[in-house]
Amino acid sequence: MQYFVEKDSVVREIWGKGDTILFIFAGSAAEFALNKAVDWLYFTGRLPADPLGRLFSTVAYARQIVFSSLEGAHKTIDKMASIHAGVEAKRGMAIPDWAYRDVLFMLIDYSIRSFELLERKLSVEEKTEVFDVFYRVGHRMGLTGLPGTFQEWTQMRQSHLQQDLASSHYTHDLFQQYKKHLGTLRYRILLEAQMMVVPDRVKELLGFRKISLLTPLLQGYKVSRALQLDWFLKSLILPGAYKKEIKDLDQRPT
Repeated sequence: MQYFVEKDSVVREIWGKGDTILFIFAGSAAEFALNKAVDWLYFTGRLPADPLGRLFSTVAYARQIVFSSLEGAHKTIDKMASIHAGVEAKRGMAIPDWAYRDVLFMLIDYSIRSFELLERKLSVEEKTEVFDVFYRVGHRMGLTGLPGTFQEWTQMRQSHLQQDLASSHYTHDLFQQYKKHLGTLRYRILLEAQMMVVPDRVKELLGFRKISLLTPLLQGYKVSRALQLDWFLKSLILPGAYKKEIKDLDQRPT
């Protein structure tokens, strides 16, 4: 059977670990709030109404792609494209290609950043693998203007960070929704986790400190994983209603 992502790919290693995935989406949640196309996420009302549910549904789609056969991954990507086309039809306008590219760029960047934060540095070849997987997702969706190489992506990513992000009333509202659904303590943990993984441009726009208060605790968390206590810690960070989803993050889809 031909797979969308080869079984020995580092991409499967990245997306097969719950804590790495949580950091990917912690970073994405911060940057999403700054994106100039964030109004699209408000159009259906689903994101502000249930940001955690939206997170886990997005994770499910991404993992279906990473761990599926080539045919299965294509079906998932086509379904995603169809859903977005439906939203565009309801609003009577198209989501700009640069906004789609921004989402792909976030998934590439935070996959790399999160894995390097929690595991080890990736080689250029491994980073290129991450880029290639999400490039093929974008190509299947019919996006235009995609970078052809990892090096081109690196340059475009920096340009996008400068051009496509701005603090707005959506930014403030989305963070208020995060706080509402997480509670004050978990919200503070989210902010500190975001500080550990987002680029400097995002930190600047959100008024984040350079250094997270969680940084000194990171080594202790890595020890907890070796002792298989990390699931307990993750259950403290996320609300109890999502216990099953949290546990599922460490189980690779079949």
